[in-house]
Amino acid sequence: MSNSSSSEQASKKGKVIIIGSGPIRIGQGIEFDYASVHCTRAVRAMGFEAVVINNNPETVSTDFDISDRLYFEPLTLEDVLNIVDREAPIGVVVQFGGQTAINLAKPLTRAKVPILGTQFDSIDLAEDRERFDTLLTSLEIPKPPGKAVTTTDAAVRVANEIGYPVLVRPSYVLGGRGMEIVYNEDDLRSYMRTSTEIAPDRPMLVDKYIVGREAEVDVISDGETCLLPGIMEHIERAGVHSGDSMAVYPPQNLSAKVIAQIEDYAIRVAIALKIKGLMNIQYVLDGEQAYIIEVNPRASRTVPYLSKVTGVPMVELATRTMMGEKLVDLGYKSGLYPQPKQVAVKAPVFSFQKLTMVDTDLGPEMKSTGEIMGVDNTFPRALYKAMVASGYDIPLPDAQNGQGALIATVASHDKDEAAPIIKGFAELGYKIYATKGTKATLEKIGVACEEVFRLREGSPDIISLLKEQKVDFLLNTPERARTPERDGLKLRRAAVENGVPCLTSLDTANALLLALQLRKEQKVVGVRSVNDYEVAAKPVIGG
Repeated sequence: MSNSSSSEQASKKGKVIIIGSGPIRIGQGIEFDYASVHCTRAVRAMGFEAVVINNNPETVSTDFDISDRLYFEPLTLEDVLNIVDREAPIGVVVQFGGQTAINLAKPLTRAKVPILGTQFDSIDLAEDRERFDTLLTSLEIPKPPGKAVTTTDAAVRVANEIGYPVLVRPSYVLGGRGMEIVYNEDDLRSYMRTSTEIAPDRPMLVDKYIVGREAEVDVISDGETCLLPGIMEHIERAGVHSGDSMAVYPPQNLSAKVIAQIEDYAIRVAIALKIKGLMNIQYVLDGEQAYIIEVNPRASRTVPYLSKVTGVPMVELATRTMMGEKLVDLGYKSGLYPQPKQVAVKAPVFSFQKLTMVDTDLGPEMKSTGEIMGVDNTFPRALYKAMVASGYDIPLPDAQNGQGALIATVASHDKDEAAPIIKGFAELGYKIYATKGTKATLEKIGVACEEVFRLREGSPDIISLLKEQKVDFLLNTPERARTPERDGLKLRRAAVENGVPCLTSLDTANALLLALQLRKEQKVVGVRSVNDYEVAAKPVIGG
């Protein structure tokens, strides 16, 4: 499929192939299509022919007028090599198609196809656990203790050395597929026995699970200068996949010391990996210490979000660095980009009503199917907008109309932390229904609540209240076990199927409380175009 507007001059400069992300699925969606489209535009603006390979009709990158040529073909090595032979490009871009595209870097390199930007050895260095651990050690950058294993006995041995709980996950996967937090040896053996991902060339990773906050950063590098458009602070603590977490930019609770660590580690890793283009790093924060938990040597799903709120054209800059241009010549310098005055909150969107039998409990494996953004001049207002837009449009209590109630049934290890959060909802005027153990904890701190029964225990039971829509939301945190309780799963599914929001993270519940407190204090929250908010001044690219 050709575009008649491709110029003769462009074909003289050469062709660039951009590999898309293929079929949209959980963990890999429109964010990568955004990156592919902006890369294609940058390539054409630089005078090259842009050739796109993608096989999803529901994407913008496959519109006929985006590229000079479109190949609607499967993203397999054989098909890509056939197109490379036909087009004879100066190089192939694999950074903007998610894990699907990046996984082609190795076979394309073996076939002597030039990769533009970060080379395969650097990609493998970031994704091969043993090599990456060695790199971090040489750079004196801390990481959670752990090792790569290929057998169950080795996994148990590592877990006993570093101590439970441990985070176990396959290597070379996207969206946290197959990732779990394991609290004991029996569950670890069960996980290893049922995992379909383990193989000698794809070991299982066993890491110490640090219960702390998370943060992430995207880096644009030309091999010398490393630009960090911004640091995003996750609202949910470690253990919830980054794609399912709410994130705030600029960070609201990170000290100058932690921000300096994040910036320093990111620049050192980018230089060591010889990154040319984009890279994403995720951190877990334990007190005032940041630990690197993952590096993705490609564009991440946060790129459109950060590009919008910072004004930094991240994909265009990355594309230009991949083609040999320098960030300093484009008007940028190493380090954190100036923070804008507005605050933006990214919130996940789920499709649990359409995905039947899927547990709504949030964990290390990604489940969201989209995301939205709330922007305002203060964090609480931006948070409120994000919560409403993502489906948590929960009304404030109305005593006259009998409106305003919630059900609380939290795991034994969460009760003490949950109690003051639930008390906050009670102080807003919500009626509290609670199961026996949760009720006992709440009464100790003076929260009046009505007991509600689990299935087959009595009346009223939780599912009856959900079906009758007598409550505004359900707060349910699961017990720690590899196999979830059947009753817990039924409760969460009943909430989804009856249109009642279900929260499974105390951090999300606390965020909702903050948003509702703001809503009660300020009756009106204004809505403006994102362009009406001030963003940091940006240089003119290519000028």
